[in-house]
Amino acid sequence: MSDFTNDLWSVYIAVITVVSIVACLVLLKAMTTRKMAPGEKAAVMGHVWDETLEEFNNPLPRWWMWLFYLTVFFSVAYLVIYPGFGSFAGTSKWSSKGQFEAEQAAAQARFGPLYEKYMAMDVKAVAADSQAREMGQRLFLNHCSQCHASDARGGLGYPNLADKDWLYGGDPEQIKASIRLGRQGVMPALAAVLGETGTKDVAHYVLSLSDGTHDSLRSARGAPLFAANCAACHGPDGKGNPTLGAPNLTDSVWLYGGGESAIIETLAKGRNGQMPVWGPILGEAKSHLLAAYVYGLSAR
Repeated sequence: MSDFTNDLWSVYIAVITVVSIVACLVLLKAMTTRKMAPGEKAAVMGHVWDETLEEFNNPLPRWWMWLFYLTVFFSVAYLVIYPGFGSFAGTSKWSSKGQFEAEQAAAQARFGPLYEKYMAMDVKAVAADSQAREMGQRLFLNHCSQCHASDARGGLGYPNLADKDWLYGGDPEQIKASIRLGRQGVMPALAAVLGETGTKDVAHYVLSLSDGTHDSLRSARGAPLFAANCAACHGPDGKGNPTLGAPNLTDSVWLYGGGESAIIETLAKGRNGQMPVWGPILGEAKSHLLAAYVYGLSAR
């Protein structure tokens, strides 16, 4: 609340806060000052439910009123101690950013020597350490499992990290680079270039590369189209290119599905897969530990 880029917003928040608190007090005062004379009946407000259940204009119960006053007084005390009243930081000077930084500093003081120990080891050695694997697994579950699943076997559009098939290479440094720098995999849409018939022909040629069920006539027609439009990334033999992240089309591993309809959709509409950049968030030591855990998954 105290990190405003313009003083106008600070004043705006402060005014709304004061008006809200005063309005609550005025409402309470108005609803509790009127007293009923002996024998006087409360006015009916005209609201009726279930035929006989009516709303009366009775004064608020005293216990309820004092509870309401208590919440108002509590809010005032809170705004004095903690941030919330515009840019006023509160007498405690507390902030969520400050608390986060303090917790990070405490964690670094406690676990820093352990991270330094593993940073001095190569990724393969770290992957063989049982304690390092447990730490790496916790990092993976916190930061990676949302996409790659808790068992690292991925899903449609998210690579399986527990097998030996890698889009950008599976050696330790390449895995670490993927984590720190992220990846951007782009498959261009070829519908306008290939046309409907050409797209289907290329799909059957791609199926033939991995010995999938295909139409041999369509596959033969699709081969020159593949060479002209796809070989630049996937190679003339369809075995892919780790430098570009272009997948191997001759195996049975498919990121977006290996059926005819899935391949046609990929060819026609293209694909755009992004691996986030984790380096600034995790730092060098945690990236090293996480890379070791991922490497260990496929090296078993």
